[in-house]
Amino acid sequence: MPREVGEDPMTVAPPSWHRSAYSLGAIRDMARRALPRPVFDFADGGAENEYTLRRNEAAYCDVELLPQPLGDVAERDLSVELFGRRLALPVMIGPTGLSGLFWPEGEIAAARAAAAAGIAFCLSHGSTCTIEELAAAAKGPRWMQVFVYRDRGFTREFIERAAVTGFEALVLTTDNKLVGSRERDIRNGFTIPPRFTPLDLAAMAGKLPWLMRMGPRLPKITFANYASLGAKMDISSMAGKLPGLLDQSLSWPDVEWLRGLWKGPFLLKGILHPKEAAEAAARGVDGVIVSNHGGRQLDGVPGCLDALPGVVAAVGGRVPVLIDGGIRRGTDVLKALALGASLCLIARPHLFGLAVAGEAGVARVLDILRREIDRSMGLLGASRIAELGPEFLMPR
Repeated sequence: MPREVGEDPMTVAPPSWHRSAYSLGAIRDMARRALPRPVFDFADGGAENEYTLRRNEAAYCDVELLPQPLGDVAERDLSVELFGRRLALPVMIGPTGLSGLFWPEGEIAAARAAAAAGIAFCLSHGSTCTIEELAAAAKGPRWMQVFVYRDRGFTREFIERAAVTGFEALVLTTDNKLVGSRERDIRNGFTIPPRFTPLDLAAMAGKLPWLMRMGPRLPKITFANYASLGAKMDISSMAGKLPGLLDQSLSWPDVEWLRGLWKGPFLLKGILHPKEAAEAAARGVDGVIVSNHGGRQLDGVPGCLDALPGVVAAVGGRVPVLIDGGIRRGTDVLKALALGASLCLIARPHLFGLAVAGEAGVARVLDILRREIDRSMGLLGASRIAELGPEFLMPR
């Protein structure tokens, strides 16, 4: 269980599974062993050949840190300020659909872990809990992801519900006008709610803890925020209906319409092209998130870290630039910050933490990142996040 507020972490005996959960990669391996293959692949997979999925991680290997170890690092501050909020880490949990498939009330568990860690949590439009349920159960800084639908009334409904329940920022995902071809899901016959044949169940003998936790809940797993549309559908029918629900004509006038509806910070997620980043800053958007949807949409686009420098240059400091995709180490976070990012979003790692131990698993993921960021900053020679810049990277 997560430690209570005020407890000294050095005097609280960690659970035995912590010995195996020593890195985000190790937690992924634990999740792979814990989850049925279709469920693991739903989180782990990408579109088509998964080039972009792999590139998101590989891009960090192409950037090398250049330490200045004579800097005074006796005291290190990992916090950042964004939109008037002081966050304990330069990391937040990004929007991931159907988190409740990995652990009961998965979104609520993750949001609680984020709040305990002093960071923000972004709720997916495709969550298994409603906007209102998340707001009632988790009190930390909350952001809301939205899509633009043909039915503008439904879009407005999402935004109004988020505003009434105290969500602080609105994130418009822009790279989902059509649904990417996620071939692992096709091969596995993945559906929502999951449907397993007797042969499937027999093959899951080693997944008994997940089945015992999730079995009674599986028939009820759906996109909770779509209830007003009666959209309790499996993933294949959802994919079939998305072109009818999502507005493929989404363009800058729609961005301006949303900007007018939402009074708090408003960000665009799915930005890779410098031209779009500059346009967003010019049109009153408060921030951009460099993202390729975790490699789950258009395969063959650059890794997010590859695209980051061009976006940072294009906005010229007018708005903060955030990044998601491929972050698996504290050093990855430092590299992104040194290249100009203000904050990093994680997605898959927290899902794997959920699969391992629910809220405690997400807390472990965040603690691993905190420890790695802290240690790596000290070794790099930086005492504050604000000090990070190109001078800490090997010139290319």
